[in-house]
Amino acid sequence: MKFLAPIALILAVAPAFAEVPQELGRYTIADVAERVTPAVVNIATERKAQAQIPMSHPLFREFFGPNGRPPKEMGAGSGVVISADGYIVTNNHVVEGSERIKVVLSDKREFPARLIGTDKASDIALIRVEGKNLPFVDFGDSTSLRLGEFVLAIGNPFGVGQTVTMGIVSAKGRANMGIVDYEDFIQTDAAINPGNSGGALVNLSGQLVGINTAILSKSGSAAGVGFAVPTSMIRPILDQIRQHGRVRRGWLGVAIQDLTSDLAKSLDLEDTKGALISDVMTGGPAAKAKLDAGDVVLEVNGVPIKDATQLRNLIALTAPGSSAKMLVLKDKKRKAVTVELAEKQETGVADAAPGNVDSLVNGLALRDLDNDVRAELKVPPSIRGVVVAGVEPGSTSDQAGMRPGDIITAVNQRGVSSVEDLESMGLDTKDRVLLRVWRQGHFIFVVLKK
Repeated sequence: MKFLAPIALILAVAPAFAEVPQELGRYTIADVAERVTPAVVNIATERKAQAQIPMSHPLFREFFGPNGRPPKEMGAGSGVVISADGYIVTNNHVVEGSERIKVVLSDKREFPARLIGTDKASDIALIRVEGKNLPFVDFGDSTSLRLGEFVLAIGNPFGVGQTVTMGIVSAKGRANMGIVDYEDFIQTDAAINPGNSGGALVNLSGQLVGINTAILSKSGSAAGVGFAVPTSMIRPILDQIRQHGRVRRGWLGVAIQDLTSDLAKSLDLEDTKGALISDVMTGGPAAKAKLDAGDVVLEVNGVPIKDATQLRNLIALTAPGSSAKMLVLKDKKRKAVTVELAEKQETGVADAAPGNVDSLVNGLALRDLDNDVRAELKVPPSIRGVVVAGVEPGSTSDQAGMRPGDIITAVNQRGVSSVEDLESMGLDTKDRVLLRVWRQGHFIFVVLKK
């Protein structure tokens, strides 16, 4: 179980309207359900339970005998057959770590399944059973979904058996939920409960538009806020799993952030559309294409970019080695740039920690970046600036999101290397100040206002 404090987050294991009669008859929804439910399966898994004591411990031998085996942990979820030859899409968390996977169709036929590949970053997995002429669901276009459009959620809640619920598309493009690394969720009020994980979200044409993944709930049961991974994200992930056995994500080599109205004003931009580049990694694809911090990405391969999440997802789903044609705003001028993407490698970052105080400015307790602090925060030698040792609660800096451990490297695009430098810039006298901040391995821009 994952948590999104203060509410628990429980992992819940299209041009539709053009084809639906304007006056929905009594059996219209039933017809859709009857077509789709045979392709939604129950998934039973078996994995080793996490032992509380080692197998060699005398207590283990006392209960299980000298040749005893550790207990097994059973799991249940749902899946969707997407081809007649037995490919099934589900959630990664349904099958992760499983030693055995069993699939049960709606007609009670049972098949052992083998894992083809998983993608933990999106919580998608592909399994397969050896069957022929299996019922399957066609993919729909999740990008064409409209707010208020009717959808059906089909799965195996609480392990009670196949269940169909109905709701609407409540929102699209939900992100920053902390559920998985790459988020672009469809939000629905169709009842989704534990055990629905991996089940189908379909439009009224009976097309798959999402895989049900999680719910927000205080009770652990459906509360009208469910999330599904859209097919626009699922299809390229499944293609890569089938081709490579894993997902290879594109990498641009930048840190990005959303453009707020304050940032747009500080950078003298007309609006908040696009994704702001806050840092460019040395030697990365963006650096080779001459992109710089402060540039704004407006389009990628003809697709308008509305925010940083969209750009991150779009680049991640673009194959490494391919070219991304971008329209960027550089020095207030639009410029076309072509970037050859590399493959993303997972990296870790150090946690920030506060230190002693040399000065207090705008609610920020500051100190110079000496060798001890640099080592403690794992700050690279190339980074120069001033360390935020503390943030006064309720101050303008606190409201702007500054944190202890941040490194202020520039003020109004002028570099700083010491507290004395920063104090000389008169932060307290300005109505609006643009800071460039190094935070846990990445640069961001922050605006301080009086």
